[in-house]
Amino acid sequence: MRTITIVLGTRPEAIKLAPVIQALKDDPRFRPVVVSTGQHRQMLDETLDAFGLRPDIDLEIMAPRQSLSQVTYRSLRGLSEHLRPAGADAVMVHGDTGATLAGALAGFQHGIPVIHVEAGLRSGNLHSPFPEEANRRLVAQISALHLAPTPGNAGNLIREGISPDRIVVTGNTVIDALRRGCELGRDYGDPALDDLDDDPRRVVLASAHRRESWQHLPEIGRALATLADDPAVRVVLPLHRNPVVREALLPLVGSHPGVTVIDPLPYLSFCRLMKRADVIVSDSSGAEEEGPALGKPTLVLREITERPEAVIAGTARLVGRTTEGIVAEALKLLHDPEQYARMAEAASPYGDGRAVERTVGSIAHFFDEGPAVVPFVPGSAIDRLSVALAGPAPAAYAGG
Repeated sequence: MRTITIVLGTRPEAIKLAPVIQALKDDPRFRPVVVSTGQHRQMLDETLDAFGLRPDIDLEIMAPRQSLSQVTYRSLRGLSEHLRPAGADAVMVHGDTGATLAGALAGFQHGIPVIHVEAGLRSGNLHSPFPEEANRRLVAQISALHLAPTPGNAGNLIREGISPDRIVVTGNTVIDALRRGCELGRDYGDPALDDLDDDPRRVVLASAHRRESWQHLPEIGRALATLADDPAVRVVLPLHRNPVVREALLPLVGSHPGVTVIDPLPYLSFCRLMKRADVIVSDSSGAEEEGPALGKPTLVLREITERPEAVIAGTARLVGRTTEGIVAEALKLLHDPEQYARMAEAASPYGDGRAVERTVGSIAHFFDEGPAVVPFVPGSAIDRLSVALAGPAPAAYAGG
């Protein structure tokens, strides 16, 4: 039995790795050991709990307003104390956070193979997003197995000199998590949303929290307030707990009658909220994947993205962070049925709900304990979560 140490610290990592952890627990070939850095304390615990999981080891690194260097240092120090005693055969990390970088460094420095889930995403700009673009490039150089969500991600890795035989295109595990979240179903999780299903207004689900967005938060806040001035629109804003975000946005939208400000929702409740929304406006990487999978036109509050597939497919659109740009693009969707339909009906390029199966299969093959995995190939509307939820994957995807 192979011991896989899984390092995570944020809510997005928990969402995308939870179904992988469960699949590893169910597979007799593996023993997953979950190490939490505790970077997103409450949101991380709530998300794992929604999937019936809890960390085996908690490093508890969280401290108020800590720097990126402090996050990395405390994570690396804690991991170094636990990796060898855990007898890890591999260290699994996800994406591009501080926990990702620390987990990969700790594994590499202890001579343990690093498995990188959601590998190969690139914006092309080392400083955008910051520090995520640098983190994922660094992790790529020391990983032994690269699990890329899309063929484009795999191409990025190959261009950087990664051997193709160490890359597997799996699809994105967020689609598996989203599918599970929608199947489980929950209420909205906040009394402020009790009337949402009966509200005739168009619902704009909004969020903004990236470090690169901080200086633009006033413009984003003014844009949301302007959209909410339309009596036919209701903005729902689950507000990130970071004080920087709250201090910038609350004065602009906190008392607006057309804006419903709530705390971040548990993941299963958030899945329901995404299904109810008409349009998603966000700088979140998850929104770029989840919105298109649900057929929700998604306006991305960024200038560039490491997820160009959804933009190319027409399911997402880069709108920047200026008040005028955000408002103009959102109103087009809200008041032009043809534009709305074009985005809502485009196919998602991120997965068919079988990324977890391919991920576990790829790990088994890496250890010579299973056959090679048939890679994910983006298709047509078959990749839309709304179709996948209607039943099992069609025969064309069987075994792949």
